[in-house]
Amino acid sequence: MLYQRGQQKIWWYRFRFGGRIIHESSRSQSRTIAREAEKQRRRRCEESWNQITRRTLPPAFERAASKWLNLKRPHLAPRSAAIEEANLKHLLPSFGRAIIIDITPEGIRRYQQARLAEGAAPKTVNLELGTLRAIMRRNRLWANRQVDVKMLPLGPDVGQAISHEQETRLLEECLNSRSRSLYPAVTLALSTAMRYSEIRLLRWKQVDFIGRQVWVGASKTEYGEGRPIPLNDRSFHVMSMWAGAFPDRQPEHFVFPTEKCGAAGDDFKPCVYATDPTVPIGDWKEAWEAARKRAAVSCRFHDLRHTACTRMLESGTPLSVVPTIMGWSPSTTVRMSRRYGHIGQAAQREAVRALNGADFGGVVHQNGNQIPAVEKDVALTQ
Repeated sequence: MLYQRGQQKIWWYRFRFGGRIIHESSRSQSRTIAREAEKQRRRRCEESWNQITRRTLPPAFERAASKWLNLKRPHLAPRSAAIEEANLKHLLPSFGRAIIIDITPEGIRRYQQARLAEGAAPKTVNLELGTLRAIMRRNRLWANRQVDVKMLPLGPDVGQAISHEQETRLLEECLNSRSRSLYPAVTLALSTAMRYSEIRLLRWKQVDFIGRQVWVGASKTEYGEGRPIPLNDRSFHVMSMWAGAFPDRQPEHFVFPTEKCGAAGDDFKPCVYATDPTVPIGDWKEAWEAARKRAAVSCRFHDLRHTACTRMLESGTPLSVVPTIMGWSPSTTVRMSRRYGHIGQAAQREAVRALNGADFGGVVHQNGNQIPAVEKDVALTQ
């Protein structure tokens, strides 16, 4: 069935195939082209029908996504599975009912633009597109589309470094949190620049109180895994106090175990129960957000890592040392040297000052005359 719609009189076609109604625009004002487009569309449906099974159509995206996630879930961490589910909640309203072979680069671009218009960050949209790409790859449909689909450009994640005053307020509120592990976790982040997951999954066997250092376990990159980080006085003191709360701890136990918080007694004092040292804490999200708001400090937990990095560079720590603590790969080190380059300018001035020369006394000599160094550039060009 062919018919025209809209002021531009575009031809549309509509037909039934395999129990489904195919209803699409030819994007043409020519009836001849629309009729040919309908024939080609029918042919693609018939070819897909015969290539997959004799009695079923290519799956709708919703069904393909469900099958992909069920196969993928056993190999995903709980947090990763939750991210994929969240991505699908945004993808399904746009692509859920579409037959998977009908998802086009143009449709994907429209989805990207619509999500940006809704206020989603480019990084979020790229994560959702990554899920779409994985599903289509599994169905052998991505190769012909990847050339025409581009990820959204991302701005640099500069982050922010909190001030010492903000840090004081934040730590005070962490001490007042019902989550007793929040204060040592935040202190460790500020003192070692460790990532959130590195702290959450830390085990006691990785904490060396004799050598006053901590060994990072699983990390975001291979360069970060297994790196040693010295404990400064503050983190060593706090971690020693925290260890005292677990006199029966074992090397394999988690430093920050899962536990529940409540109130007991007539004065409703906070109490901790149901501690399981064999299971790491799920997250500090609720406790962190509450403490951050009470302290009136607008920052992410990841900004504690930015803070530590900034302070190391401001103190004159060489850029060759900082990556060993941060766990950066060589390529990341190059990128970060540009991001944090302005911080090391004072150290750079000190470095080039050593190149003045042993006999430099603030003057230069030209034709037997002494010229103040500040006039050097002008004098030598005359």
